[in-house]
Amino acid sequence: MKRKLNLLFFSIAAMLFLNACSSSSNASDADLFQYKGSYVGDNSAIVNTIIHLNGAKQFKSLELQTKEEPYGITVEYDMSESQIDKQQIAINNAAYLFTLIQNLDWVSFNFQMADGKDEIKITRKALEKWYEIELSEIKTEKDLKELIQDHFEDEQKAVQLIN
Repeated sequence: MKRKLNLLFFSIAAMLFLNACSSSSNASDADLFQYKGSYVGDNSAIVNTIIHLNGAKQFKSLELQTKEEPYGITVEYDMSESQIDKQQIAINNAAYLFTLIQNLDWVSFNFQMADGKDEIKITRKALEKWYEIELSEIKTEKDLKELIQDHFEDEQKAVQLIN
């Protein structure tokens, strides 16, 4: 009887361990492209996208502008204790949001800093001109990551987009 209990205990422990491993790997490898085709009014898709993008630990709040066109999103981050590059967060996250959310026209990133507030606003039109591609045409996250990486190699281009 004791042997059966030990075997049962070991089996349960092994299943719990394997389940924990698989669920943590699924969470970190979130397929953001499952939200492709979302709309600005789909709060769940937008929040689930933002919490998997750069600066997710600093994410504070979200406001949707859905009453009239142009439709937009305001995302607020608390950067008071972070050294993450705000421009990189804004450009990277805007690229994802414009690629996944089909009726998004602009996104504003508000960064709460220790010494005040900084805002970076990016429009779909400006970002698509900068990338020289319609973001809605991107089909995979791999393609989007490559596009973003290629454009971050030239730091001066990023400054021109933001300013």
